[in-house]
Amino acid sequence: MGGAPAPVGNIGERGNSHQVQKGETLYSIAWRYGLDYQHLARINRIRKPYTIYQGQRIRLSGVASRLKSDQRSKSQSVSKAPAAKPKTVYSSKPTAPPKAVYTASKLNWRWPVTGQVLSQFSLKGAVNKGIDIAARVGTEVKAAEAGRVVYAGGNLRGYGKLVILKHDDAFLSAYGNNESLLVKEGDQVSIGQAIAKVGANDQKVEMLHFEIRKQGQPQDPLRHLPKR
Repeated sequence: MGGAPAPVGNIGERGNSHQVQKGETLYSIAWRYGLDYQHLARINRIRKPYTIYQGQRIRLSGVASRLKSDQRSKSQSVSKAPAAKPKTVYSSKPTAPPKAVYTASKLNWRWPVTGQVLSQFSLKGAVNKGIDIAARVGTEVKAAEAGRVVYAGGNLRGYGKLVILKHDDAFLSAYGNNESLLVKEGDQVSIGQAIAKVGANDQKVEMLHFEIRKQGQPQDPLRHLPKR
């Protein structure tokens, strides 16, 4: 069937840092390891527009463990202090529980190509972090939403020639297994604009591999795309 890209990054196996290779961007590195690009920027103190350089060492983790260690130290020091006497506070009105905050995506997703879904999203068994859509080689790949090109290249293993679009601070989309790319990094694209041409995967299956991620986490594209 479709044949999803092989897993391309594992922090445990590859250590806690990544050395920037030619053609990589902060976004493609975050995509590779399944991380939020804003998280990488934060722990590496990289400011907008998130420019990185070949040979630069990007930390992938380590801050969280230090924070937990600091919190443990603080809790231990607090436990040594004499405990204050508890005070009873009375309220004339019952306190309502805090309301859960839900922010729905305001993006208006469209199908990047028309065709049969060959392989669906799955994070279990045969992992597929997106969907594979059948399309003839040379078919134009359309931007599923308006955005900015934050990666256009072929050095992300398992994806072939790949385009990654940033739509807002949370959502990115990716278009893989392309024959050719029609955009470059930094380009602003409109919804429905042609950004690439369909190619084939390693098994010579003509298809587009399409992914959506929110804050670095894979999302099922079929939950966002209009039903057809």
